[in-house]
Amino acid sequence: MRIDIVTLFPDVFFGPFAESIIGRAIKAGIVSIDTINPRDFTEDKHRTVDGAPYGGGPGMLMMADPLFRAIESCRKEGSCVILTSPKGERFSQKIAGELSGEKHLVVVCGHYEGIDERVREKLIDREISIGDYVLTSGNIPAMVIVDSVVRLLPGVLGDDASSKEESFSNNLLEYPQYTRPVEYRGMRVPDILLSGNHKLIKEWRREQSIKATKEKRADLYEDFLKEKKD
Repeated sequence: MRIDIVTLFPDVFFGPFAESIIGRAIKAGIVSIDTINPRDFTEDKHRTVDGAPYGGGPGMLMMADPLFRAIESCRKEGSCVILTSPKGERFSQKIAGELSGEKHLVVVCGHYEGIDERVREKLIDREISIGDYVLTSGNIPAMVIVDSVVRLLPGVLGDDASSKEESFSNNLLEYPQYTRPVEYRGMRVPDILLSGNHKLIKEWRREQSIKATKEKRADLYEDFLKEKKD
């Protein structure tokens, strides 16, 4: 997969994507991640990328021309262009799974009070929000989206099954897990996990997932019940 990130602050991505699982995926050639700065597509000496909104209002907007040219410099037939935006659909594991099937993602980081609407109308395929709150820019949402998508690519995780048995799969939170020692400070690993009976362990884990979801995420639990009924 190829991912291009259109951002005014490309340097902030070097650290997060150079380490751990994402860094190893890049070194292995499973994914390539590049940044594109709209300022490189300006023609004035101040490298201006923002302007006051027509009709008045607070803040500044990202101008159409630098963004158009930045996106068009990497966008190809079949590319999926994403805008990080509070107006977008709420990001989820399901959406991450959908995006992991794309060959080329272009992630446009919003900034200031937003972008010129003409960019949205002509170049954006999907708008995505990571939550109902406001950040200083779209850089952190872009990191969240990229991290969540890349880890779903085949070969990125040591065991691809790991991504299929974690929280939000099938609208359920993940079951509790334990490792050595068997007993620690008076707390013992549930006997069922030590039984060697994989059928009972599987049933216990599903029960625990349902229980955790019901207690902690009523919204997901309702979706689970609806899906089960269907």
